[in-house]
Amino acid sequence: MRPKVPAPLDPNFAPLVLGVRNYLSVTADCQPKIEWALPRADGCGRGSLPVFGDDDERFDASVFLAGVLIQEMFWERSASELLLSGPTKVCEAVKAAFSVGGKYEFEVLTMPKVCGTPSQPFEVKIVSTADELPPSRDTTQKCGQDANGSRLAFDLGKSDIKTVAVKDNEVIVSSETEWDVTNVDPQYHWDKILGAMKETASKLEKVEAIGGSATGTIDGDNGATWCDIFPNVPPDVYQEKVVPIFRNLAKEFGDVPLKVINDGEVTALAGARMVGKGNLFGISMGSSEGAGYCNEDRNLMGWINECCYMQLDLNPEAPTDPWTKGHTGISHVYLGQRGATRLAVKGGVDVPEEFRPEHPSMNGMKHEGHAKCLKLIQAALKEPAKEPQARKIYETVGVYLGYALGQYQSHYKIDNVLILGRVSTGDGGQIMIEKAKEVLAAEFPELAHVEFHFPDEVFKRVGQCIAAAALPTL
Repeated sequence: MRPKVPAPLDPNFAPLVLGVRNYLSVTADCQPKIEWALPRADGCGRGSLPVFGDDDERFDASVFLAGVLIQEMFWERSASELLLSGPTKVCEAVKAAFSVGGKYEFEVLTMPKVCGTPSQPFEVKIVSTADELPPSRDTTQKCGQDANGSRLAFDLGKSDIKTVAVKDNEVIVSSETEWDVTNVDPQYHWDKILGAMKETASKLEKVEAIGGSATGTIDGDNGATWCDIFPNVPPDVYQEKVVPIFRNLAKEFGDVPLKVINDGEVTALAGARMVGKGNLFGISMGSSEGAGYCNEDRNLMGWINECCYMQLDLNPEAPTDPWTKGHTGISHVYLGQRGATRLAVKGGVDVPEEFRPEHPSMNGMKHEGHAKCLKLIQAALKEPAKEPQARKIYETVGVYLGYALGQYQSHYKIDNVLILGRVSTGDGGQIMIEKAKEVLAAEFPELAHVEFHFPDEVFKRVGQCIAAAALPTL
């Protein structure tokens, strides 16, 4: 099923959302269905999918799509286990996919860490009837929104550490410190983060509270249960040194009130605070894709919203994700800076050999090359001779964004979208949004009412830190 709005520099882009739409149309008369439940500590996700019969030549399509949709819900909400109900053959095939050695081994090995139970193996159970599946349940969360007093905030991204000093809702100073998230030594990370925080804190008379954001999942006690900004720290060392890192950082400043949440959640809170509206989906397009959501009451849903790990592209030749070590077409490779940098050459940007998309340094976990390449793209967009081709990079990313929003709406009620991050900085961001609107108008008229919101240039760079500063209450 070809998209009505093709991606100029990625003609084989095959949006997952269109594949799902086509599948549901074809299976409209199918009676059997697979149902699933994803229990977690504070809720449960539920889903279902019509499936082809065991002997149908299209049976494998049912197994494939069930796996994709379950994986999608994993990264929306997390899961302590997977419960399945439905025809035996399809349930057994999905169970095999979500096992060690299966297609979704990364999720199976990661979810216990996400849920704060790293020593407990992930289990998949097949139940007799759907009545045995627990019901859907969410627990909304409220966070502080007033950055009164003297506050220190940080945002830990995959390229840099952003720190901000805030006094009564006004930014005193902000700073960015580059770091190497692939370093295996937790002491390196401690020194980098603490050093950046102390330098920024020196501009305040005192620090009364600390708010922070980071990629991954943080529990209610500010524990870094699973943060992929420390991907190479050994598991046993991670539990000892990384899980309590935020609480220990607060002790360095007098054990002041502390609140740390996922970076995407901070994006959503920042957006709701800025526009005064709810049902807001925030996307930070930086080193990766940070996503977050506020409901109509401007509260969080208790979901992890790690949309960066969801599949967006069904193209079998889509780029491979270095974090999941095998998944292709994953969202952050389209809606983070990699979405732009892998198109640089096609966009007519002159880049050195080490920044070309096929170079090994551009296909690993490190982000430094992508950050530098993005600067070259932004410079090319300002050159009249290069602008016509370079703008196609942002048009292509805009197509990705439009179809991603169409996909996200299956589980999120979206009335407002806030876009942050260095990919959206400058004229390129506006080009990108106009293309996304074109996609929504052509493919998803139910989203034609969506309002896009943009912070100013300073807020794009440190907006998450400003919102994070308000998280702890005084």
